[in-house]
Amino acid sequence: MTSETTLPTSEQIRRAPKVLLHDHLDGGLRPATVVDLARATGYDGLPETDPEKLGIWFREAADSGSLERYLETFAHTCAVMQTRDALARVAAECAEDLAADGVVYAEVRYAPEQHLEQGLTLEEVVEAVNEGFREGERRARENGHRIRVGALLTAMRHAARALEIAELANRYRDTGVVGFDIAGAEAGYPPTRHLDAFEYLKRENNHFTIHAGEAFGLPSIWQALQWCGADRLGHGVRIIDDIEVADDGSVTLGRLASYVRDKRIPLEMCPTSNLQTGAAPSYAEHPIGLLRRLQFRLTVNTDNRLMSGTNMSLEFEHLVKTFRYTLDDMQWFTVNAMKSAFIPFDERLAMINDVIKPGYAELRAEWLFRPAATTTPLSSQSDRA
Repeated sequence: MTSETTLPTSEQIRRAPKVLLHDHLDGGLRPATVVDLARATGYDGLPETDPEKLGIWFREAADSGSLERYLETFAHTCAVMQTRDALARVAAECAEDLAADGVVYAEVRYAPEQHLEQGLTLEEVVEAVNEGFREGERRARENGHRIRVGALLTAMRHAARALEIAELANRYRDTGVVGFDIAGAEAGYPPTRHLDAFEYLKRENNHFTIHAGEAFGLPSIWQALQWCGADRLGHGVRIIDDIEVADDGSVTLGRLASYVRDKRIPLEMCPTSNLQTGAAPSYAEHPIGLLRRLQFRLTVNTDNRLMSGTNMSLEFEHLVKTFRYTLDDMQWFTVNAMKSAFIPFDERLAMINDVIKPGYAELRAEWLFRPAATTTPLSSQSDRA
């Protein structure tokens, strides 16, 4: 039995180095933290005040098959993230939780404009979150884990502050912010509404990803790439609509799908979230299976850990169980993600060569050190003969 024919165990998946590019800060709070912060800030709108019950409520409310209904759950998390202390706490716990799950590099996104209700400025929001991430990295090191967290500043696609948030991301690009994003309901709010922000970022040689091809189809992806110039696609699952699979199993790619694959445009896949929002009917039918076989630049992500009741290890467990992925497959996804990160090339290369590849090599070698089978010594057999 070799590493190539053995599926990784849950424990190996947890210990494997992982890279996360698509995770929302306001979608990953600990339920107990939501309850604590609601009590501290006087927010009385929670549907449950018992942390365990609240966690279940978030998952059930998000499991609706509708992106719009899914997004409604964020009203509660954002409501308790309106002070500097709250933002710093949530960010620190985010980094801790990801590190404990084996994530070595993460880009976590949030919308500064959603945290101004109690008087914070955009700058104070960014500085509080950055402070929290650094504290979380420190705590992770104390617990024997290593993680590096970069922030993505998100503009809401239904609002009109994208250029302002893009400028904010550019000002903080050397102090923890690694890029920009737009998020929110896709239908009716195309990315081209925010062309001024994307053109500004391109002039400034800055990085950005765009939520596209999740709840809306190919036009959203096409606009994100050809009009806006996105470096990555948030989700991008609907690229499958431009791929035809014949009865004999042969595959034909349309021009947009071919472009995405040829240009190695990273797709930020979030399997569990996609099931909840109706972007995919099941893990087995999720486009990630076909897209992996076709060698698209795929990455595996969590999206919203609270709402989806997930983490990176669980996402990979589902894929291992469904598609029989090995540690080699996990490493492929992880290296893809690290290649696609918004930090400098030399730092990405060092993470791949010095952290990710050695981590997977160690896991693959564990079968060599399994306990030897217990046998009865020949001398004992002779004594009984």
